[in-house]
Amino acid sequence: MATNLVVRNVEEEVALALKQRAAANGRSAEAEHHEILRAALKRPPRRSVADVLASMPNVGEDADFDVRRS
Repeated sequence: MATNLVVRNVEEEVALALKQRAAANGRSAEAEHHEILRAALKRPPRRSVADVLASMPNVGEDADFDVRRS
């Protein structure tokens, strides 16, 4: 269900920037406001630890990182 949202006391320069950005993107100020909120609040999908580790590049051998060798 959609909800109405009212934003009060917006500085004039912010409102003007919103209108300019909307015009540049071919949208209404309201549609631009929706897109800004959606983009700001959208969270990327969570990745598993296994996926993160698998995506790390192979940058050397374990011995290359051994701080105990002289």
